[in-house]
Amino acid sequence: MHRQFTRGRLFMGRLDKGDDLLSALQGKCSELGILQGEVRAIGAVACARIAFYKQSERKYEIVHLSRRLEILTLTGNVSLKGEEIFLHAHVVLGDDEGRAFGGHLVEGTEVFACEFTIQELLTEAPLSRAMDDETGLFLWA
Repeated sequence: MHRQFTRGRLFMGRLDKGDDLLSALQGKCSELGILQGEVRAIGAVACARIAFYKQSERKYEIVHLSRRLEILTLTGNVSLKGEEIFLHAHVVLGDDEGRAFGGHLVEGTEVFACEFTIQELLTEAPLSRAMDDETGLFLWA
C-alpha cells in the first residue's frame, strides 16, 4: 500500500522548556491544522519515557530515563486516528558517555530545549489509522 502526496507548508520552531515533548509536538500539528505530515526534532530533555513494542505480547513496555539526555534524532509522522490528529514518533537519545537509547516516544518526556520541523503533506483524502489484527497496532488503513 502506498499513496502519493504533495508537499504543503513547512514549519520550523521551538518548544518551551518544561513542555511534554510528544504532547507539545502533537499540539503544534493540531494548532497548525496538519492532518498528515512528517515531524523531525533535535535538542535535549530533562528526563524521558520511551516504549518498546513487545510483539509476542502485543503491548508496549515503558522505559523511564531519569536523567538529562540529548535528542540525537526524533522522526515521526502525522495522520488521523479516528477523528483526532495523531503523532507517531520514534526518538534516539544520547547520554554524556555516548550511549544511545531509542524507542517509541510516549508522554512523559520533559523538554529542556527542542527545535522542530513539521512538513505538511497534502492528498485528496486524509491518511488514517485503523487496528491491524495481524500486529495488534493501529497502522495506516
